[in-house]
Amino acid sequence: MSPTLHRVARFADLAAERGTRVCIKSDEKDAKETPILLVRDGDAVRAFTAECPHAGGPLDEGAICNGRIVCPWHKGTFEVRDGSLIEPPPLKALTRYDATVKDGDVYVSLPPADSGAVKETRHSNERTMLIVGAGAAGAAACSALREAGFDGRIVLAGDDAREPYDRTSLSKFTLAGDMPPDDVPPLLDEDFFAKHGIERIESQAVRLDAADRHAEFANGRKIDYEAALVCTGGMPKPLEIPGSNLEHVHLLRTRDDARAILQSLEGRRRAVIVGASFIALEAASCLRKRDIDVTVVAPGKVPFAKQFGERIGEMFRKLHEKNGVTFHMNARVSAFRGGNAVREVILDTGEKLAADVVLAGTGVGPATSFLSGITLDDDGGVRVDETMLAAPALYAAGDIARFPLPRSDQSVRIEHWRVAQQHARVAAYNMAGSPRKYVGVPYFWTYHYEKTFDYLGHVKEPDSIEIDGDPDAQHFIAYLMKDGRVGAVVACEHDAAVCRLAEAMREPLTLDDARRIANA
Repeated sequence: MSPTLHRVARFADLAAERGTRVCIKSDEKDAKETPILLVRDGDAVRAFTAECPHAGGPLDEGAICNGRIVCPWHKGTFEVRDGSLIEPPPLKALTRYDATVKDGDVYVSLPPADSGAVKETRHSNERTMLIVGAGAAGAAACSALREAGFDGRIVLAGDDAREPYDRTSLSKFTLAGDMPPDDVPPLLDEDFFAKHGIERIESQAVRLDAADRHAEFANGRKIDYEAALVCTGGMPKPLEIPGSNLEHVHLLRTRDDARAILQSLEGRRRAVIVGASFIALEAASCLRKRDIDVTVVAPGKVPFAKQFGERIGEMFRKLHEKNGVTFHMNARVSAFRGGNAVREVILDTGEKLAADVVLAGTGVGPATSFLSGITLDDDGGVRVDETMLAAPALYAAGDIARFPLPRSDQSVRIEHWRVAQQHARVAAYNMAGSPRKYVGVPYFWTYHYEKTFDYLGHVKEPDSIEIDGDPDAQHFIAYLMKDGRVGAVVACEHDAAVCRLAEAMREPLTLDDARRIANA
């Protein structure tokens, strides 16, 4: 099919700081329109698909910063010049269309010039790259290895699912009934593994010797590798509470866990959630949407105070209480009781809470017990350098990796889904022989009662917290200050501002600088 030119806009009407969305009909008889994002690039115009390939975020509502297109939803970034991928959670480039400017008018050609998919190459088995962990980081590493031009053998090992999927949906949408477990989207295109020659080992690693470059799996498979990436994430800490083996007492880590919880909820009205983590309170939001009575039991005075400070933590508590959640803070569970199934939760004060279903958030620890030939941290974490290298030919990413936090003197472990993908892409490029360092800005989002809250950066024990806006109305930006600089940002209903700050925070920012950028 020969390309057809469509006049779509005037060049002078295109803003420099954000993309412009237009829609094109392929012909007058076709009711279907193709959404296109127009981006100014000097005197030229670039044209791409208008929706982020990760979750369909409207890119025109994001920002253009530092030559990058930033998605408003989850802060995926792409190069303005060609739409190539820079930062996850998307794992492929933008679909690109040819665009020209003539006499001040912008013309776009259909069909697309480039689909954005990672290019297929012929593969050999002369070199083996092993990825242990088939979650978000594992998916990102597979994609990045091929993107970086590695044409050897890639083996992805992990026992959770045939293909990596978006676990963040489980606590945000699946428990609410908005997204059935089987509809949780995969992280890569359906045919990605076949097209790119990715082998799967659907089994847990039982031994990986860093010195011998050799791995063994529970199903008996053995692999010798040239380089390996370990991104096994966290394992739930044992629920060492009497009665924790009763029916309808659950953890939430996998799609199978979500199915079991949904089955337990059928015909039952009272849920107790143990813990006030992000996943725990996202689950509370979901259950309230189903009109389940929800009680949260947790140590500590205020949810999220450690991460966000007490003022914002109180906002989250009030938001949940407004929506019907009951809190028992500064409390711990001493036992679960019932016959075969849980019927009540006993607190350390002796108080009894009726419960038909329990969701327990006991926290997680690094899943690294199978590693040998390297020294683990006391908590089981793996120390890496800025290239994600832990030992010769061994890389680590995600929850297990203790890494140098850019623009600080800290080494940290951050258990955030997007950070794991950032790490994995850096590791994969290095494994493929293309040097990279982790210089990213950590980011995650949490979702409560139809509101998305963004957390950008990372800071422990901020010196002060400066808030612009009204947290109780869920419309604010909070700046967490450390040593005179903005260490982190928490925001709600300020998508474009957070997009700009996500790029700006690659350099140290004063509060005045951050406010100027946010309000641009």
